[in-house]
Amino acid sequence: DFITRFSTLKGYYSPYVPGWDTHCLPIEHQVTSEMSDEERAELTVSQLREKCTNYALNYIDRQRDQFKRLGVWGEWDNPYLTLNTNYEVKQIEVFGEMAKKDLFYRGKKPVHWCPNCETALAEAEVEYDDDRAPSIFVKFPMLDEVEVGGVTLSSKDSYIVIWTTTPWTIPSNMAIAFHPEYPYVVVEVDGEKLVMAEELVDSVMDQTDIEDYEIISEEFSGKELENKRAKHPFFDRESLLILGDHVTLDQGSGCIHTAPGHGHDDFVVGQEYGLEVYAPMDNKGYFTEEAGDFAGKHYEEANIMVTDKLKEKNLLMDLSFIDHRYPHCWRCKSNLIFRATDQWFASIDAIKEETLAAIADVDWYPDWGEERMSNMISERSDWCISRQKKWGVPIPIFFCGDCGEAVINDDTLDSVKTIFADEGSSSWYEKSAAELLPENYSCPHCGGKHFTKEEDIMDVWFDSGSSHKAVLEARDYLSWPAQVYLEGTDQYRGWFNSSLLTAVATEGTAPYKEVITNG
Repeated sequence: DFITRFSTLKGYYSPYVPGWDTHCLPIEHQVTSEMSDEERAELTVSQLREKCTNYALNYIDRQRDQFKRLGVWGEWDNPYLTLNTNYEVKQIEVFGEMAKKDLFYRGKKPVHWCPNCETALAEAEVEYDDDRAPSIFVKFPMLDEVEVGGVTLSSKDSYIVIWTTTPWTIPSNMAIAFHPEYPYVVVEVDGEKLVMAEELVDSVMDQTDIEDYEIISEEFSGKELENKRAKHPFFDRESLLILGDHVTLDQGSGCIHTAPGHGHDDFVVGQEYGLEVYAPMDNKGYFTEEAGDFAGKHYEEANIMVTDKLKEKNLLMDLSFIDHRYPHCWRCKSNLIFRATDQWFASIDAIKEETLAAIADVDWYPDWGEERMSNMISERSDWCISRQKKWGVPIPIFFCGDCGEAVINDDTLDSVKTIFADEGSSSWYEKSAAELLPENYSCPHCGGKHFTKEEDIMDVWFDSGSSHKAVLEARDYLSWPAQVYLEGTDQYRGWFNSSLLTAVATEGTAPYKEVITNG
């Protein structure tokens, strides 16, 4: 209010268009939590969305009255709402422009997952807080025989020592990663040969309360163990010994337990070695039948089961508990897990350089904002834009039932936009794929006539990140880009960030001339 009020008093035409982001998980959760199990089971998607709409509109009216009572100047009779059809159509246009530039792809990758909300989260939706976690050192038996540092390792008496704070991921282990250059050694303890990083020997021995030990090898590099095999601690499968630059000597043993289905670095290095992206877990955080004895167990319960199994096999060197920073859901505050699922992603790498250049053209107040945003974009991985919920804007993608290819182009987008403009986005759930597509539409890949629809919705940050298009271009008295974006520091990972990415992707420049951070 003070920005537009001050500018108006200086003689500038400075209309303030109030707006509400109306699609979000908390509303869907609140609406369904007020219903019985029987009512939820009988609820159609359209009915759910109608209830969410009414819930949102009710609170919009309340908040609007409060802002007016505070004396905030604004177009209170003509705000923008992300649930309005004209806004949703603009958002579909933004999505379509990015899709035509091949900026979206579907893949199975580990993402932050909230078992409580049962959906994926983007980095902007992750908060970190202190949490108490189990800390375990585990021995993985060697399978292959190999000589390193003048000592022969074999299946008889040799082990790789790993450390983890997520014992529940051990069932999904596919490999153990070593740094290619760091020095490793073999340590003898009670007749057993243990492999670990030379620099961490004393630390490991101290944490596992082992006083009687001896380094019996010369130092050797991780490269000497590449592609050798260890044995999974309790499943009948191998654990490949691999190399990765992500391995550090900050803590642990220098030998990294690798589960490509449950970690970003694990996934990346796993792709280099062709490892399976294995994550036998359902949306609620319970292990599936694939996980054998762990089937039906919640991952937190599995922590205890894993340590018990390791004790039975005499492979658990130590169990303790540590306090560390851990990711939490910004909505429900529950602990998050990394879980590989099929999701839609926006490629950040494809527009990263262009985005960094756009940041430099913006005036940032305070000026440290430029460096902060640049660092965030530089380090940002691809944006997970799909959510496994119903209260939001549907991802307007079809799948050919004949060849399986994803289909999105000008023809399909124009058809969807026309229907959304007339009937709203709930029509996505009320109509069949054939009714949403142009009449007699054929697959551009194979000529097939059978289609299904994507069931996921867009990340709500894609909603708010489209506001520069949906608001500025929809009103003839406004112009693109915006003169200024003003918000708190949390929006460097939120609204500032998502708006910047969608604008650079569609227009090649930032959606704002200035960014001011208050608070």
